[in-house]
Amino acid sequence: MKILLVASEGVPYAKTGGLADVVGGLSKALVEAGHEVAVVLPRYRGIKPGPVVKASVTVAQGGALRFPAITGGRRVKGVRYFFVEDAEYFDREGIYGDRSGDYADNAERYGEFCRAAIEIVKQVWPAEVIHCHDWQAGLLPVLLRSEFANDPAVNKIPVVFTIHNMGYHGLFEKEALERAGIPESEYHPGGLEFFDSVNLLKGGLVYADYLTTVSRKYAEEIQTPEFGHGLDGVVRERRGRLRGILNGADYAEWNPETDRKIAANYSAAELRGKKKCRADLLEAFHLGKNGEGRAVVGMVSRFAGQKGFDLIEEQAEALLKEDLLLVALGQGEERYEKMFKRLAAKHAGRAGVKIAYNDELAHKIVAGADIFLMPSRYEPCGLSQIYSLKYGTVPVVRATGGLDDTIEAVDPATGTGTGFKFAAYTGEAMMGALREALTCYKDDALWRKIQAAGMGRDFSWKASAAEYGKLYEEALAGRNQMRGAASKV
Repeated sequence: MKILLVASEGVPYAKTGGLADVVGGLSKALVEAGHEVAVVLPRYRGIKPGPVVKASVTVAQGGALRFPAITGGRRVKGVRYFFVEDAEYFDREGIYGDRSGDYADNAERYGEFCRAAIEIVKQVWPAEVIHCHDWQAGLLPVLLRSEFANDPAVNKIPVVFTIHNMGYHGLFEKEALERAGIPESEYHPGGLEFFDSVNLLKGGLVYADYLTTVSRKYAEEIQTPEFGHGLDGVVRERRGRLRGILNGADYAEWNPETDRKIAANYSAAELRGKKKCRADLLEAFHLGKNGEGRAVVGMVSRFAGQKGFDLIEEQAEALLKEDLLLVALGQGEERYEKMFKRLAAKHAGRAGVKIAYNDELAHKIVAGADIFLMPSRYEPCGLSQIYSLKYGTVPVVRATGGLDDTIEAVDPATGTGTGFKFAAYTGEAMMGALREALTCYKDDALWRKIQAAGMGRDFSWKASAAEYGKLYEEALAGRNQMRGAASKV
């Protein structure tokens, strides 16, 4: 089957978060499963230019025409990558915005991107299924079912739309309809309208043939007001076409037995290398003198409220009174960056922080920490807890979304389980789960059993890619059935 993935980012070319890992990992796994796969991305600054596939394609926007080029076409691990090239829109410092905020013309930028992706299907690479990711690709199914509804080159192609995070809508004022070339006929309560604004995520939810999100628990959660961000009613209406498919982990990149970014390799059968990784981590964060007997608690995250950092802020002093060392790596909201800087200054030798994203340091934390803390308010899937399991770094997580799906709660009496969970979104609940983990950490035999259980779990992309393959077949069969019914009329 020929499958085209349309997304705003994807490794190895562009990454701001987990979406990029999913696009890169899923596409590779689909190729390994026997499918023919291509990915369409914008060519952002920093992506080296490739061969010209089409010198220009014509897209309508704002009463005018634009002529982005299509470049690339080369294969990476069996996956073909095409790039939409328009320097005015994509040759910028950031992907979605800069330090002052999101770019004001994001509707126009990703409107052109979606139209260009359709032209790739028409002129370059005729896909059988199109798989769109998040609001940046949400306009594509809208266009296919409206403006291109009578175009035989594309109007029968099924679209699968994946919600990676319901918190990001792609919300724009009504005037963006004209500027971005969005069909005004689709601006109504059953379409793109959302409280007098244009909502591109809603476009994907309403117009795609099938919806997926990145864990079974999150598929349930987004149908509720607490997690639906105002779109829970739309999701409930389409729940018969909604699937929760867990993200996979790229174990070629995240595996303690082969990882070249850590101080020593190790396995579940031989953990001595993890001690070297622990010492290396403490040295990197200038905490080496205080590590004896204390658990090292690691965090690698975007510093945002969604990730539970308000709980860390609330419990900061209580946290550092425990018998532990804290290491944190990330960047994001200024409030939390300042909070971690204060903690590191006040508790020098007990807390270390790096305000940045550094892939090598992320690997060092996942390998060298004893406990990995993820107190997220909500977490569609999460990958860090999956990586930490593989590295024998025991997760402490809130029981939400993919965190709940992937972590089995430890029963200290039997030693079963892979991590520690708390349900209520409160600082007290978080500290309760962390203290339970610290107590178990003191029992070497129990801790080794918990580590071994986690390291034995398999969250590779193979099973998830098979689920997507079945869904693509179902979507294609549904479209073919519609085509057959139409031909009889």
